[in-house]
Amino acid sequence: MSAQSTDAPTKRRGFRFPFAAQVLLGLVLGIVLGVVAFQIGPVGEEGDPNWLAVTLQTIGSTFVTLLQTIVPPLIVLAVISSIANLRNVTNAARLAWRTLLWFAITALIAVAIAIVLGLTIRPGLNSAVDASSAGDPSGTGSWMAFIESIVPANFLGLAANTSTADDGTISTSLGFNVLQLIVIAIVLGIAAVKVGKAAEPFINFTSSALEVVLKALWWVIRLAPIGTVGLLGNAVYSYGWTTIGALGKFTLTIYIGLALVLFVVYPVITRLNGLSPAKYFSGVWPAVQLAFVSRSSMGTMPVTQRVTEQNLGVPRYYSAFAVPFGATTKMDGCAAIYPAISAIFIAQFFGVDLGVTDYLLIVFVSVIGSAATAGTTGATVMLTLTLSTLGLPLEGVGLLLAVDPILDMGRTAVNVAGQALVPTIVAKREGILDQARYDASPDASGFVPLDEPAVPDTAAASAEDGADTVAERETAASGTSAKG
Repeated sequence: MSAQSTDAPTKRRGFRFPFAAQVLLGLVLGIVLGVVAFQIGPVGEEGDPNWLAVTLQTIGSTFVTLLQTIVPPLIVLAVISSIANLRNVTNAARLAWRTLLWFAITALIAVAIAIVLGLTIRPGLNSAVDASSAGDPSGTGSWMAFIESIVPANFLGLAANTSTADDGTISTSLGFNVLQLIVIAIVLGIAAVKVGKAAEPFINFTSSALEVVLKALWWVIRLAPIGTVGLLGNAVYSYGWTTIGALGKFTLTIYIGLALVLFVVYPVITRLNGLSPAKYFSGVWPAVQLAFVSRSSMGTMPVTQRVTEQNLGVPRYYSAFAVPFGATTKMDGCAAIYPAISAIFIAQFFGVDLGVTDYLLIVFVSVIGSAATAGTTGATVMLTLTLSTLGLPLEGVGLLLAVDPILDMGRTAVNVAGQALVPTIVAKREGILDQARYDASPDASGFVPLDEPAVPDTAAASAEDGADTVAERETAASGTSAKG
């Protein structure tokens, strides 16, 4: 019997604009609209943003807020579920140790590259930046911050931040401390496992709720092209193309370092571990491009976790630990490349000679120090920690703030790429990586479908209409069985 004579009608697929192409179009459109908004300029005597700039800022901030809203429930539910799944896994401690080891290895390589670039290009010499623009940093790093941040202040991991505006208005904003959420989720997960049979309803509820959150997450991800327009357009309007002029050499040095890590170090590591660099980049690309425009590792974390599991083949029970933890402590861009080159820049700018001991301290802070800023993760905080350790003037941080948003795009992209790379490498070395899924090609959505077995190369493109959740996958499987 021919294929055309089957009982079930053949489903015709319409043209689907690839998700990656949608985001790329959003990048181009964002730049164009940002330039238009910049040309219109501010309005009114007080220089308020024009209507287009306000629109772009609103779109971008709304998208990031939606992503960040998904993060807390995703972390708690994913970690609890993964601990429950670890009941039959004997190498959990080994996975955690290997993850930390590879975090340190890649950070060590990144900071070594940064030091070589800083000493070779010497960005702090003959810089056109005005020293009078230096100011005190808004926050500083502390070696005690890590210990303090892992102790939950409350059950929800909520943190309050109070600020005073220029007009004297006091405002308080609430946010989630991600590291505390991880600690809370680990405690709940371990407790559920120890309770035993009585905790089965709780574990089942957690698994079901996680599927619901993942479905909502996918709806938010589909808005990424629109969010990209607002985020990049607002960046172009706010900082223009001339902002990097005075710090052009410094900016170039940073981006050379980021490019070497992303396009040389990471591919070499994947190749040495028997993986295809091309497949790694095609798999992680949805998270990298979102990180570049959103400038938020935490906002991108849901996408990072999805590409790690769905595109790169890392088991969920492991990625649920590695990705959230990496989003707070694995920062090759913010905690290695940027602070190392910036510290050398500031030393050169102020005429301070650094010795071998100073460079060893830079390495130490870059490899270990990211954990000390986990509660207040940020490149500026990490830089202040480095400068404080070296005894360099903190006023130098103010010299670099003008180009920080431009640098932050590249830094965050490298951070996220590393946060997906390490779990992939560890899973490969431990023999738990789904190699077929890693070798598969993402469909038009940017992800390898879940409803059909992962197949390598272009054959995976035929599975474009798959279900997004485990429940849907089971339903699809039962339906296929009924037809057969």
